[in-house]
Amino acid sequence: MTAPLLEIRGLTRTFGGGRRWFGPQRPGVQAVQGIDLDVLRGETLGIVGESGCGKSTLARLLVGLDAPTAGSIRYAGEDLQALRRRDRHALSRRIQYVFQDPLSSLNPRRRIRDILAAPLRHLRGMRGQGLERRLGELLEVVNLRPEFIDRYPHEFSGGQAQRIGIARALAAEPELLVLDEPVSALDVSVQAQVLKLLRRLKAEFDLTYLFISHDLSVVETISDRIAVMYFGRVIEQAPARALFRTPAHPYTRLLLGSAPVPGGPAIQAESGDAELPDPLAPPPGCAFAPRCPRARAHCRGAPPPLDPLSGRERHAAACYYPVEGAWQRQAPPPP
Repeated sequence: MTAPLLEIRGLTRTFGGGRRWFGPQRPGVQAVQGIDLDVLRGETLGIVGESGCGKSTLARLLVGLDAPTAGSIRYAGEDLQALRRRDRHALSRRIQYVFQDPLSSLNPRRRIRDILAAPLRHLRGMRGQGLERRLGELLEVVNLRPEFIDRYPHEFSGGQAQRIGIARALAAEPELLVLDEPVSALDVSVQAQVLKLLRRLKAEFDLTYLFISHDLSVVETISDRIAVMYFGRVIEQAPARALFRTPAHPYTRLLLGSAPVPGGPAIQAESGDAELPDPLAPPPGCAFAPRCPRARAHCRGAPPPLDPLSGRERHAAACYYPVEGAWQRQAPPPP
């Protein structure tokens, strides 16, 4: 097996906390807690979970927009912090970020020409005719007309603005794209166009994707492998087909049952408390135990490790009592 392109070990990010001048120690919020994750070269790794689970914090850590409290991130075998210290542009040339809101991620005072030219100048050192030629190529790659280059961001639809954001990311000629909810702000028909574009670009430029979303249907469509997050931890990861066919963690099954399917049975809403635990006072054991119908006393003692499941290739779950068998949404009982 080849070495992963991105290796994440024990990654933790805590916000706040510390000691005051007077008074007790203030608790911190652990947005990301001890994540171990590998991203293989050429694959699309999907990250899913409900709001507040730490998906976007993880994305910001990977692209250098935030620094971890503990743990390490290695890119192609090299520590990301050391890479950034040696060359402040090296990380941007290898990893690029595609933002959730396409319009707010583009400078409204600059034309598209200036937005796309900035990474070409600063990261690739391009000037003159070579830069102009590359600008035309970037627009062509994302299926935008050449005359769009002299317009401002507010003149574009959400789908067109997201294509510009993708073109800006590709200008650095990266190997890895971190896509943080890249289609959540778009209409369904436009989502399909952007997803088709992303699949084509991945094959054309030999890219690796880390695709973050709360939309299970989108993640299933584009991902080779999926990691499920809950309360700052990865609680299950598996190849995409295996995860949707035989989810092992009760939370994953809850997610699948809560996602609406056109023409399918009604969604299965939780009957009890569906709130996340208090981040300032996290439970000592499994964070999902208060919501889990399979939880026992052992689950409330210590967080379960993310262990491989017997007989399931590349499938791991952080659960003391994983669920066996295939999953299928059941129609609710008649009233």
